[in-house]
Amino acid sequence: MITTIAKLNEHIGEEVKLGVWMYNKRSSGKIQFLQLRDGSGTVQGVLVKNQVDTKIWDNAKSLTQESSLYVWGKVREDDRAPSGFELDVTNLEVIHIAQEYPIANKEHGVDFLLDHRHLWIRSERQRAILKIRAEIIRSIQSFLDKDGFSLVDPPVLTPSSCEGTTNLFHTKYFEEDAYLTQSGQLYMEAAAMALGRVYSFGPTFRAEKSKTRRHLIEFWMIEPEMAFVDHEGNLEIQEKLIEHVVQSVLENCKLELKVLGRDTSKLEKIKAPFPRITYDEAVDILQKAGVDFTWGDDFGAPHETLLAEAFDRPLFITEYPTGIKAFYMKPNPNRPEVVLCADMIAPEGYGEIIGGSQRIDDPELLEQRFQEHELPAKDYAWYMDLRRYGTVPHSGFGLGLERTVAWICGLDHVRETIPFPRMLNRMYP
Repeated sequence: MITTIAKLNEHIGEEVKLGVWMYNKRSSGKIQFLQLRDGSGTVQGVLVKNQVDTKIWDNAKSLTQESSLYVWGKVREDDRAPSGFELDVTNLEVIHIAQEYPIANKEHGVDFLLDHRHLWIRSERQRAILKIRAEIIRSIQSFLDKDGFSLVDPPVLTPSSCEGTTNLFHTKYFEEDAYLTQSGQLYMEAAAMALGRVYSFGPTFRAEKSKTRRHLIEFWMIEPEMAFVDHEGNLEIQEKLIEHVVQSVLENCKLELKVLGRDTSKLEKIKAPFPRITYDEAVDILQKAGVDFTWGDDFGAPHETLLAEAFDRPLFITEYPTGIKAFYMKPNPNRPEVVLCADMIAPEGYGEIIGGSQRIDDPELLEQRFQEHELPAKDYAWYMDLRRYGTVPHSGFGLGLERTVAWICGLDHVRETIPFPRMLNRMYP
C-alpha cells in the first residue's frame, strides 16, 4: 500500500512504497542520491549499487528531473535530513521519463517563471507557500466555525456593486447588465439576519490597473458578518482571528517557514490585543514626520508602512472620515464626520490586510446614503428590506487572503501567494 512522505515518521524501520517525482539527483559513483517529492514533502532516497539489481540501478540512472516513479525502501531516521528521514531504496519502477524540464535548478526571470507557473508551483519554495496558504485557510475556517459562524456562499455575478462600479468587471447576464463581485458583504448582511454569524470565502475581482506588489485582479476574501456585534466587538474578533492564524502556521508549518527563510521571531510576537490609533492620530503622526498629508485624504501604501513601522504587531487605524468610506458604514454617534470602522495594517510594510466596520442599521440614514451616493433604489431595494424587517446593530470585515499569505510568508510580491495569479496584462496560464 502506498504511503506518503509526510507519514514516514509512522514507518521508521519499515519498508514502504511511495509514488514520487524526481526533484533532483546526484551520484558518487557507487551510490545514487535521489531527491524525491510527492506533494506532501521531500525525502532523499539512497540507492547503493551493490545492494540492488543492475536493472534497478540503470533505471535510476535514466531518471530525469520530474520523472515519475514508484519507489520502495526502508525508512531510516536521519537528523541531518530536512525531513528528519531518509529512504534506503530497495526497488523502483519508472512510470514516465520526463522530457527536458524547462525550469532547471538555476535562476530564472520572473516573466519566464510566470509563463511556466503550472510547473513553477512544483518547486520547493512555491510548494511551501501554497502549503502555508492552505494552513491559513484551514485555521481561519476552524476559528470561525468554532466561534459559531456558518459558511454562506454569495453570488459571483451581481446586478450592482458593493462600493460603486468604477473598478468592476462588466458582463452581460442575458439581456441585463451584471458585474463580477468585488465583495460578498451585502449578501452576508442578509445571511447574518438569518443565521446570526456568517462568513463567505471566495474569489473577488477588482478591475484596477495597478502594478503594485500588493495587488491582484482576482483575489480571495474571507468576509464575516455578525448580528448584534458592535464596532468594539468586531475589532476583538479580528485580532483574535489573526493571532490564531499566525500561531497555527507557526505550529503546523515549521518546515515550510524554514524553506522560505522566514524570521519566525517576528511572527511569535503576534498576540492580541493589537495597538490602535485613530485616523486623526495617524494624520498627526504623518504630518509630524514631514509628510504632506491633509485630513480627509486616504492613506496610500507609503503612509501605511510609515504608520505601522513603530509596531511589531498589526495596527488598527480607526474612525476614518465618512467621505472616504463606503456608504454602508455607521457614523460615530458622537462625531458623525467619522465612521465606526477600522483597517488592520500588517507590520513589516505589508499594508492593509483587513477592512471592517459597524454597518448602518437606521433605515432613514441608509436611505439618505443611497441618495448621497446616487445609488439606484431598485438595485438596493432588497438591501433596504434588511433595515425594514428587524434591523439590529451588526458589524463585519473582509480579510484579503493573498496579502495575509504574503505577510506571514515574508514575500516581496503577492503573485506568489496564489496558484495562478491574475495581474494586469497577465491571464496565462
